[in-house]
Amino acid sequence: QVLLVESGGGLVQPGGSLKLSCVASTRDYRIYTLDWYRRAPGKQRELVATITNDGATNYADSVKGRFTISRDNTKNTAYLQMNSLKSEDTGVYYCHMGGIYWGQGTQVTVSS
Repeated sequence: QVLLVESGGGLVQPGGSLKLSCVASTRDYRIYTLDWYRRAPGKQRELVATITNDGATNYADSVKGRFTISRDNTKNTAYLQMNSLKSEDTGVYYCHMGGIYWGQGTQVTVSS
């Protein structure tokens, strides 16, 4: 059983920043593609960012230039640096690994 544990969510004002982390409990971490998804209130879950096992990245148009996904294979950890946050970034953010495993999610609220 692989566990993914997200952290770093919270309440932030518009224009602020947060950095999410996702720690995976597997020695095979480095072979997996990692994604960050989010579910905004009343909306379907959407893909926010992806990083492959060789470090290639991809972003949703809504977050390009503001969010950065990264990974540290020595720590089995993925990150999502979120800058210039907007109210529409509010939602529960989930880590997804290898197209199979999901974390429990961490709440991000952008509000003044």
